[in-house]
Amino acid sequence: MTTQIIHILGLGSMGLGMAKSLLRAGHEVYGQDTNAERLAAFTAAGGAVLTRESPAAQVLVSVVLNADQTRAALFGKDGWASGLMPGGTIISCATVAPAFAIEMQEIAGDRGLAYLDAPISGGAIKAAEGKLSIMASGTAAAFDGAAGALAAMAETVHRLGDAAGPGSAMKAVNQLLAGVHIAAMGEALAFATSQGLDLARVLDVIRVSAGTSWMFENRAPHVIEADFAPRSSIDIWPKDLGIVTDIADGAGLDLPLTKTALEEYRAASAAGMGAMDDAAITRHVAARARLRLPGDD
Repeated sequence: MTTQIIHILGLGSMGLGMAKSLLRAGHEVYGQDTNAERLAAFTAAGGAVLTRESPAAQVLVSVVLNADQTRAALFGKDGWASGLMPGGTIISCATVAPAFAIEMQEIAGDRGLAYLDAPISGGAIKAAEGKLSIMASGTAAAFDGAAGALAAMAETVHRLGDAAGPGSAMKAVNQLLAGVHIAAMGEALAFATSQGLDLARVLDVIRVSAGTSWMFENRAPHVIEADFAPRSSIDIWPKDLGIVTDIADGAGLDLPLTKTALEEYRAASAAGMGAMDDAAITRHVAARARLRLPGDD
């Protein structure tokens, strides 16, 4: 595989793993993040800090948080899209509305750049292993330009269309399910606690029963271990489920389960849990009944 010069924006739990996967594949990777500790972890892994003097890239991977950050990071006053070679490719991974992805593709095209609408799923561990699922849509040129980077970062690339929009729409479907499943996990563990069940045994039983889900199996251990260091925070979900409900409202579709989960995340954030791991939604549910979870004093 031909190696490339790749710029990556955003070195959080997902972006850092993706950057390491790109480095492992032999690419020359330059990264930028507002957090000095994240930059230090990236350079310790063999990457170089992205500056205005860095070599122009064939590919720019954007793993920032939301639409506003995406717009600013790519095309703002100090946007990094200017560091791409003519004809270069942007791989944009934030969860955004389809209409926003279409707008970004148009701006990129006006600048002679290809844009791949490429939301990601799989979590920090799979990001570090280069085994993400990427829901991508874009032109043939965008897929061609992104091919080397995608091969390094993803186990599965779902090719969903020949223009931006369907990738973000599919991610919204995923986030609807993921967000509701995590909220359901929180209610299930709080309910089990109210019945005097040992949560470790609950996990053992449910993971081999019909009621399980990937989110239950992934997040329940965080509750059992009282480990709420953020892999994916509570505050992610008001944004992502807000995008889902906004899209649905525009289509005239009511999503009562999603809206209920959205309000639970908003309430947990307002209660001071926003920066905690999203498994802490269990603490929010349990607190209403004054239930004691593992690790509670």
